Amino acid sequence: MKVLLVEDDARLAASLVQGLRENGYAPVRVAFAAAARAAAAAERPDLVILDLGLPDGDGLQLLQEWRQQPGFPPILITTAREALAERLRGLDAGADDYLVKPYAFAELLARMRVQLRHAQKPATHYRVADLELDLVARAAKRGGQTVELSPREWDLLAYLAGAQGEVVSRETLALAVWKVRAWTPSLDNVIDVHISRLREKIDGGAAVRLLHTARGRGFYLKEEP
Repeated sequence: MKVLLVEDDARLAASLVQGLRENGYAPVRVAFAAAARAAAAAERPDLVILDLGLPDGDGLQLLQEWRQQPGFPPILITTAREALAERLRGLDAGADDYLVKPYAFAELLARMRVQLRHAQKPATHYRVADLELDLVARAAKRGGQTVELSPREWDLLAYLAGAQGEVVSRETLALAVWKVRAWTPSLDNVIDVHISRLREKIDGGAAVRLLHTARGRGFYLKEEP
């Protein structure tokens, strides 16, 4: 995912660029409004992180210009302007979200994910390293080889893939995959058995494991060394 970062604070921008890269994004950083206009047209980003106080203009003007362009991607304002009137002004001008500095980087990532989910069309495929999932055909391949899965194993794998590397708790899996009305501890063993079978099918014999356990928290699907 390409992210246009419009931020004139060099130290903050360097930190954000590094963090975004480490989390799988492709950031393009500019410090001026004029450069932001050019980058938005040339780079076609999936999301824009916009600071309002720019050296050559007000970010709100940029925001209003971009919002007049059909199909422009989500815009997330990050600024030190914390007054309620300022936040309302930014949101009314067309911002999809408004984050006041200083903020936790984890919160920025979470808000980005929300906006990207809203902007994306429903997924038809997931890919994690060499694992491919066709959501329409309900088919999985690892390294080009078909992985035979039961309906429950498929639902479990697809849900974990859709979480994009985030840890999913047993309780969440029980509610989302098993469709129970309420989670009970007795379901833990059922889930663990299915996870074990699924791990054997997708990771058995592979040099790189994809299905991981986060002790005491749940499970996640991600390429890790």
